[in-house]
Amino acid sequence: MRIPTRKKPEVLSPAGNLRGLKTAVDYGADAVYCGGKAFGMRSAPKNLSLEDFEEGSRYAHERGARVYVTCNVLPRNNEIEAMREYIGQLKDTGVDALIVSDIGVMMMARQVAPNLELHVSTQAGVTNYQAANAFYELGARRVVLAREMDLQAVRDIRANIPDDLDIECFVHGAMCMAFSGRCLFSNYLTGRDGNHGECAQPCRWKYSIVEEKRPGQYFPIEQTENGAYLFNSQDMNMLGHLDDLIDSGATSLKIEGRAKSAYYIAAMTNAYKTAVNEYMIQRGFEDADGNILLPFHDRVIRPSDPDYGQGTEDQVMHNADAAFAGVADEGYDRAVATSDAPEPDGMSSHARSTRRKSNTAIEQIETDWKHAAVRPAPHVELPEWLLEETDKVAHRDYSTGFYYPEHKVTQNTDRSAYFRSWLVVGEVLSWSADEGGRVTLMSRNKIEPGQQVEFLLPGERPLAYIVPEDGLRDADGTPVPAINNPAHVFSMPCPHQVPINAAIRSRTKKPTLKAE
Repeated sequence: MRIPTRKKPEVLSPAGNLRGLKTAVDYGADAVYCGGKAFGMRSAPKNLSLEDFEEGSRYAHERGARVYVTCNVLPRNNEIEAMREYIGQLKDTGVDALIVSDIGVMMMARQVAPNLELHVSTQAGVTNYQAANAFYELGARRVVLAREMDLQAVRDIRANIPDDLDIECFVHGAMCMAFSGRCLFSNYLTGRDGNHGECAQPCRWKYSIVEEKRPGQYFPIEQTENGAYLFNSQDMNMLGHLDDLIDSGATSLKIEGRAKSAYYIAAMTNAYKTAVNEYMIQRGFEDADGNILLPFHDRVIRPSDPDYGQGTEDQVMHNADAAFAGVADEGYDRAVATSDAPEPDGMSSHARSTRRKSNTAIEQIETDWKHAAVRPAPHVELPEWLLEETDKVAHRDYSTGFYYPEHKVTQNTDRSAYFRSWLVVGEVLSWSADEGGRVTLMSRNKIEPGQQVEFLLPGERPLAYIVPEDGLRDADGTPVPAINNPAHVFSMPCPHQVPINAAIRSRTKKPTLKAE
């Protein structure tokens, strides 16, 4: 049994192993993407065996979710036949789609596994509707857009491709300092192939300048006396802007992080799924119980619509033109810049064109091209607790990626480490109504009386709870003053019923620079 494509926005979560897959599904993922033991772009996670794919697919399908497998390496000649055999094995495991980047692998998959959907990876660098349509003609049912695309580009692609071609966009997690993730930096410095899942992440390392005739003398690059992180991109966080992205035609919202912990997967899946539910309610597509009121549709105005091309000079493009021309947002007058009047910054139209991100010199070449607009709608308001969820996992400084040209992603040049202000202190093993309610947990970090913790609950606001002054016990039932032995079983009073495997977290006494 395979689950059909959703008719509303999909929350797509990562999984580096079978536990991660099940966690993502438990916390609301509509689909999970994961790699096998070969031919995926992440070799660090344990990844899934063929047996894991079978079990994971059954688990997901029973709960209405789908499973996608990454086959998006750029294979070498001696790997072709092995790839063919691997795809032949995958087609019988129950998975729903293959994520590919190489056109040869795509054609191979159509022959070997014709019943599996084909999704074109961000590694393919789809940046325009012509490329998307070409892949559609070749059998793809989804394109994962290059991360360099802004919202206007997403709209333009959506307006000019078939409605049954999905658009998948990244919404959260690490950003690569390379075109759509294609990078040779790791190959040069370490011999580890970033296009074969072995990236050493040298873009996160600390760098200094060494002058040829002064060996051993390291000169800092602007930020610190010890060096600077030249290529260390900020993380993406689009939680508060999902309405803009969905309105612009994105049908799948992808959370990055197959090497992340089960807690990270649970927290971010829960956050984005809750946000999508809020979108569906506030846009009038569903009621609070999830009942369908109207069929879902994006707000992009297509060429076939009577009002296409009207009012397309929206604020996104205003700010984009200013940003690409090197002009501050304040004081830039679009009306003046596009008239016969002098440029406000003294820059010629030709010079401005060559400095645009797309470098297409639109000002010089007359075309009948019209950008696709979106029908206006009120901003979807998310509760404050939900917006705070992204700060409760380890992360680098956040940005909105390239979606808003006036607020472009930058680099963290002073550090490469993650920022962590919350800590997982335990995981729920069971809950019993005995003694007024009691939770048994596997400890991860110290829990002591009077400490405020939160239980991460699927589909709900996290449950805040103060650890009681007494009632803490070890696995033998012996009272203990505090829970302070990691990887041991303890129990404590808890009148609120909490689900198995729920993470228990607590704010750190001092924020740390450490990955989850």
